Amino acid sequence: MAGRSGVQAQERTTQAPDRRPLLVAGATAAASLALVLAAVRWGWLGPDVGRGDGFCEAARDGWIRQPANTWSNLGFVAAGLAVAAQAAHRHRLGLTLGAHPGLATAFAALVVLLGPGSMAMHATQSDLGGHLDLLSMFLVSGFALAYALVRFVRRGPALFAVVFVAAVVAGMAVHLRGGDVPVLGHIGNAAFAVELWVAIGLEVALSRRVEARQDRAWALASVLTLGVAFAIWTTGMRGHAWCRPDSLLQQHGAWHLLCAAAAYLLFRHYAAERPREGEHPAYRP
Repeated sequence: MAGRSGVQAQERTTQAPDRRPLLVAGATAAASLALVLAAVRWGWLGPDVGRGDGFCEAARDGWIRQPANTWSNLGFVAAGLAVAAQAAHRHRLGLTLGAHPGLATAFAALVVLLGPGSMAMHATQSDLGGHLDLLSMFLVSGFALAYALVRFVRRGPALFAVVFVAAVVAGMAVHLRGGDVPVLGHIGNAAFAVELWVAIGLEVALSRRVEARQDRAWALASVLTLGVAFAIWTTGMRGHAWCRPDSLLQQHGAWHLLCAAAAYLLFRHYAAERPREGEHPAYRP
């Protein structure tokens, strides 16, 4: 009896929630939101140069230039905190994240940062705000690319860090080079899309592997949600027939909320990775 009680106590300890993911994500949310709102209120990001004015919403006279496109970014903060809540339970993190739970915490924080990063642009329409918007996007696409690649080549966090930094730097380099492309507009958006498509291709390849079971339902839900979001994004541009500049219901705001949902669904795909029944994984992440 004493031995069984000891085992049960150990299991309860093992499965006890880890507060660190929520603490990190919560601190990231509080600090980044406070900083961006202070920067917007007191003009730290520079003058309004029209960054983001290609989206439908008309600029207001107040200190928040595009209210709908600004406040809808709180969806990313909520999604990041939801990821952190899931990451607090290590036994729910799956094969790779379970071995490296710090990556789950990092993903939660990066999803949170998408919110303040995008708010910086839409609230100010400043040049620096536009750079912060793209940087927050490359942080997430860089994570998706690096995380897929290290699983594909069966490596660990060291390679992840190298690929992640390289993807973010490369994306920002393309963005800062400038230029426009059809449909997507700024070339930085195209670089972001390329990184996501490479990550998706690697995830498809991983789904064919025998050593680990990937939950395709979560992945498909994430991709479909992102696809719907992009379709709505194309209708939220200035000059589109569906554009209503003075409305508080903006297509670009819906894009933000759906992208936040897609990020959360992507994490659930990561966390659903399991060894195949009756087989031993060919590598230990």
